[in-house]
Amino acid sequence: MIKTFYFFWLFILSLFSCNAVADDITEFDYPFLLGNWYWFSNQKEGIENEGESYRAMHVMFKSDYHFSMRLLRIDGKVEQWTGNYDIDDTNITFISADDDDQIHTYLLNYNRFVLDGAQFTKLAPEHLAGNWRAKNISGQDVADNISEFALSLRPDFLFSVEISNQAGKTKQHRGVYYLEDDQIVLLYEEGQHDSRFVLNGHNTLTLTNKYFGMEAILNRE
Repeated sequence: MIKTFYFFWLFILSLFSCNAVADDITEFDYPFLLGNWYWFSNQKEGIENEGESYRAMHVMFKSDYHFSMRLLRIDGKVEQWTGNYDIDDTNITFISADDDDQIHTYLLNYNRFVLDGAQFTKLAPEHLAGNWRAKNISGQDVADNISEFALSLRPDFLFSVEISNQAGKTKQHRGVYYLEDDQIVLLYEEGQHDSRFVLNGHNTLTLTNKYFGMEAILNRE
């Protein structure tokens, strides 16, 4: 593999969290928790809890330890709950000014959250999942002979990325990704890469890293 291709590959996918600012999600201890989680009852009558029956639940976790929760009851009414949370490897505590603290056991991986036995599914932002390809990548460390950059983001938070040079050589990595607001982190065996993203409509995805002056404009395939 030619030298410039190898070093660009390290650049594009090996930006470690040592370059992150203090509020960067790469420094958050439980990054897979971040995002929007949904639970839906598989029973017509819903699930009963403390005298009410619930059809669905949505909970959002932020890296500033803030949460918001919405519960849809069988009668169509929505209960809302916001506050802060505390978390360790086995328990999560919901803290709200209007209620007593609630401690729950949980299990977590990159796309599965089980809270007291109820399984939640995480959803990515609308239109982000898909196959993306760029032929125009700019940046101070980008090798001139890079011809294409292909990124596949699956709705289950798995990704694959492939880089090609003009000589036809390719390199691929696979892993999982997580995100918050406009920051996305690709996590793979050898390290991680984080960047800011903008979705321009349904068919254009722009990735940037201001620290390295990198910008990649990808089109949906």
